[in-house]
Amino acid sequence: MDLARQEAVTWRNRALLLFDRVAMPVAVCDVYGAVLLANPAMAAECGTTPGRLRGRDVLELFSPREATQVERIAEALRLRHRSRYQVSVRWRAPGGAERCGELTADPVSDTVEDTPALLVMLRVDAERAPSPAAPVPGVPVTPMEARILALLAAGATTARAARETALTTDGVTYHLRRLSSRWSASNRTELVARAYALGVLTPGVWPPAVRGDAT
Repeated sequence: MDLARQEAVTWRNRALLLFDRVAMPVAVCDVYGAVLLANPAMAAECGTTPGRLRGRDVLELFSPREATQVERIAEALRLRHRSRYQVSVRWRAPGGAERCGELTADPVSDTVEDTPALLVMLRVDAERAPSPAAPVPGVPVTPMEARILALLAAGATTARAARETALTTDGVTYHLRRLSSRWSASNRTELVARAYALGVLTPGVWPPAVRGDAT
């Protein structure tokens, strides 16, 4: 491998690492809107893992509030215009609540002649929610968050939790940070304790199980 190619691979790997760690939901889509790559934050909005978003239509995951917006973007892309495009969207959060926000799509490619991919970012509108310092019984968690909590309760490390859930270690850390912020937990022991207190995990069961999954 020549030096220029090796340097390109190094920068690509750094970019992917940063992509995974960005707190904002981000995805790369083809020009038709099919997801090529998604970060853990984007996957969390859909209650799944990044790998399972691959190939999904981003406008089926996040429904446009005005069809005319999408029609204008499709025509602009057909004409190879390279502007920033914005679409107001709504979707169902993993807990079932309807959420609203805005998708921003930027065409990106190595040269102006290449068919561009779309760098898609999701801005979530502010929600009214209980203070994270006062958890409420029944607060929903995503299936992925519940699975990670069960693994932590069983003593799993971040690396093992990543293997068991098919996430990266950064992906597991992202979910734990979200939970810690939501429940105002200062460490993993407190997170597990909150999970039992809120009924996410089933008391008196070993290995730890998500409530409803115990046999």
